[in-house]
Amino acid sequence: MPAWKRTYIVVFISNLVTAVAMMSFLPFFPSFLEELGLESRDAVEWWSGLCFGAAPFAAAVMGPIWGSLSDRLGHKLMIVRALFAITVFVGAMAFVTTPLQLFVMRLCQGVFSGFIPPSITLVSVSVPRARQGRVAGNLQAALAAGSVFGPLLGAALGPACGMRVVFVVVAASAAVSALLVMLFATEDASLLSSYERWSPGVVLRGVYGDFLRILRMPVLGRALLVLVAVQFGLGATTPQMELFVRDVTGSDDPEAAKAMAASLFTVLSIATLVATPLWGQLSDRVGAWRVLWASAVVSGLILGLHAAVPAFALLVVVRVLLGGAAAGSNTAGFGLAATETQPENRGAAMAVTFSAKALAVSLGAMVGGALCSWIGLALVFVITGTLTSVVALVVVLLARRAQ
Repeated sequence: MPAWKRTYIVVFISNLVTAVAMMSFLPFFPSFLEELGLESRDAVEWWSGLCFGAAPFAAAVMGPIWGSLSDRLGHKLMIVRALFAITVFVGAMAFVTTPLQLFVMRLCQGVFSGFIPPSITLVSVSVPRARQGRVAGNLQAALAAGSVFGPLLGAALGPACGMRVVFVVVAASAAVSALLVMLFATEDASLLSSYERWSPGVVLRGVYGDFLRILRMPVLGRALLVLVAVQFGLGATTPQMELFVRDVTGSDDPEAAKAMAASLFTVLSIATLVATPLWGQLSDRVGAWRVLWASAVVSGLILGLHAAVPAFALLVVVRVLLGGAAAGSNTAGFGLAATETQPENRGAAMAVTFSAKALAVSLGAMVGGALCSWIGLALVFVITGTLTSVVALVVVLLARRAQ
């Protein structure tokens, strides 16, 4: 078997295992925060948004630094570093006793984790250009597949063993994934850049230069703006889904709401899993940019549609549609980062793309958590959905004028 295929298989498996583990607790912050002693709905909404958004916020800040270092030290090393960080800090969440401690552990997790950009980069640098969209789509599909089973795992283990046991399972899974990459993935060191000398100033100047160079690429810059709009809308509403289920169903049973919320995450992830490779293939045929803006416009419309859902069965349908539509933005965004950059700078491009996505999710979660207690979740769906579609359409119009 060629080395790149073995690396691709190992990275796919590690992403799948880690995604299953991470999604086993991410949808259930409201319930865990109630276990930690929060009682009011407003407090749960606020802290859910903060804890959900803390890790992607920190990851967004650190992403360009880790990405620039990955181009010089190795993408494989950065994957292993990120996975062991998940092991340490998610494992530590099993011992928190206050919402603030949980928030701090999520921040630390975000600072040192971020396995997706180096994973995609490690594989993409050895894949033919004509297959970049497909490879990016397949790796995103691994994450989506993990998201299918993760919420179900959390919904099963949480009531039976407690969320603290779930955190331990997540830590162990990330450690196994790190070992797989260490032992079986390979990397062509000749494609890496290098620093003439090492110092914090040299590293930061390299990061700053990479960041500016990437943002000055017209196509990639516009793509990041559209991707940010989609992820902001998803981030503003996702952490509150368990509470939204209670509103739609009128259920007062937290465990029943948790199970229904888990099913919503699962069906959305199944739709993403099915749609992601299709978006990747379409991206290779018609162009990643067209796929990106079409995905964004449709995703915005579906987000707004959530506000009019009167029953849980229809909510399931809307989540399926959202998962299928939003899958295109991830695939096209990372696909453009691969095709618009040279191999020696691709790690930085992937990291900037990931940082833009993570920052949007983080800010969306924090803003959404605050807005929910003020205007209600239904109106948050309307506002973020409208914003997503409008941003995508405006960017398209500006791009056409610039041609």
